Amino acid sequence: MNILVIGLGLIGGSICKALKKYTKHTVTGCDINTDVVNAALSDKSIDNAFSGDYNDTDIVILCLYPEASEEFFRSNAEKMKGKVSLVTDACGIKGDFSRRLRDIAAENGMEYIGMHPMAGREVGGYANSTSDLFVRANFIIAPFEDSTPENTELLKNLALEIGAGKLVVTHPDNHDKVIAYTSQLAHVVSSAYVKSPELEYECGFSGGSFQDMTRIATMNEKMWTDLFIQNRENLIYELDTLIGNLQRYSDALHNNDEGKLRVLIREGRLLKEDNLRKRLGQPN
Repeated sequence: MNILVIGLGLIGGSICKALKKYTKHTVTGCDINTDVVNAALSDKSIDNAFSGDYNDTDIVILCLYPEASEEFFRSNAEKMKGKVSLVTDACGIKGDFSRRLRDIAAENGMEYIGMHPMAGREVGGYANSTSDLFVRANFIIAPFEDSTPENTELLKNLALEIGAGKLVVTHPDNHDKVIAYTSQLAHVVSSAYVKSPELEYECGFSGGSFQDMTRIATMNEKMWTDLFIQNRENLIYELDTLIGNLQRYSDALHNNDEGKLRVLIREGRLLKEDNLRKRLGQPN
């Protein structure tokens, strides 16, 4: 296929590199930064720089921030009309965002189906992209009820080609509900966690748990604000649930209640152990 990737940052650049390493598809790259496009051409991560002509393009993959992806598609959909059959994106939000892109696609004789590779790094940009970013990563495909099964299968196969370890096919609304817990909440917690005044003194006192908790605090504030706001209701629910649970631990400590604290810790241990068993396919 001829695949056009819009946005050559960490995810877009990695998609291009993975496609060139693991597939026979022809890859065209588009980025507002000409230095990035030239770098991608130089290291053969793309076959062509986008000329503005959508002829012979089979798939367009939007790899910009959600707001920018929607703006680009809305501005260029008429130019794609009659040429591009399938548009997808790699954004970490679906729900209403996907509905808007689906409507734009339908108005212009195309189909849109969203996808979300569950992969990333603490640092962004094309310079940090890698062909193996998606190897063994979870990969979510988010069609609507009336999406074409053939195009859903096409995206599933494309994800497997670039290394996806586990494929999940789910409705865009369910994607946002679960992602609020598995991804967005963790980013909020990490960002809040580093705001302790003790951060100044952590060097030499920290181990793996500190690094795990703070690794993603270096997230890009523009992109993640966009993601949080577009999924605010689901994220508010998860954040309020977490605050309630944290309050129970705080209350036990304030009351010097060792018994309650042991119960709370045991509850968490049992839930995580059950989660690990399910991941490994083991019986309860």
